[in-house]
Amino acid sequence: MNILITNDDGITAPGLKVLKDYLTNAGHAALVCAPDTERSAIGHAITLRMPVWAKSVSLNGRFFGYASSGTPADCVKLGILQLAPFKIDLVVSGINHGANLGTDVPYSGTVSGALEGAIMGYPSIAISDVSHKESTYETAAAFLVDFLKDFDPKSIPPFGALNINVPTVPLSELKGFKITKQSNRRYNDFYEKRQDPYGNDYFWLMGDVIEEQPSFESDYYAVMNKYVSITPLSVFMNDDKAFEQLRRQYPG
Repeated sequence: MNILITNDDGITAPGLKVLKDYLTNAGHAALVCAPDTERSAIGHAITLRMPVWAKSVSLNGRFFGYASSGTPADCVKLGILQLAPFKIDLVVSGINHGANLGTDVPYSGTVSGALEGAIMGYPSIAISDVSHKESTYETAAAFLVDFLKDFDPKSIPPFGALNINVPTVPLSELKGFKITKQSNRRYNDFYEKRQDPYGNDYFWLMGDVIEEQPSFESDYYAVMNKYVSITPLSVFMNDDKAFEQLRRQYPG
């Protein structure tokens, strides 16, 4: 397949290189277009009213990909519309350094890169290694390569993407994968007040993970039990239950 790769950790992120190496070694044609610096938690921002730059990047004397001044969503647009020398079959965003579970999803630049592909009509996958401390990108990359042997990306519904989270364990310790739903895993956010050397106040966002007992069908339950979670997402955020309730309350 012809695959466009992006991420939100930036062009120099190790997860990006591992992903490209594994996909290329598996026989896929992989084009990288990724942010020139880290754009984590930027969500689905796109660049308006100013240009987006793209610079060719080489690694060990060989072309590696394009570093863009834009966001992950910008990179997908630019890669598909301007830079790709072939027709794209699949967009893959990752491998992210850290989980994208539960309420991480709307914040995540990684997931938004995949959802931008979905908006543009391309099958898309976001993939993350769940640990923010230690990473086993090889496990995530090997899982994806193996998954794509049997999975047809064209089976992803229009305007949809898959959000894959891989436990940080050796490949041999994975128990398999589960099709999951978003959990309600979220954060208890707070700001820590500090002062700079000139006496000016500034605030650093902090947070603790709220880990309620997760549903057996949830992404969080899967990865905590050494399963890869595969969560189907859509760019449409309709709440069907609330829609029906409100329509009964306000008919006509």
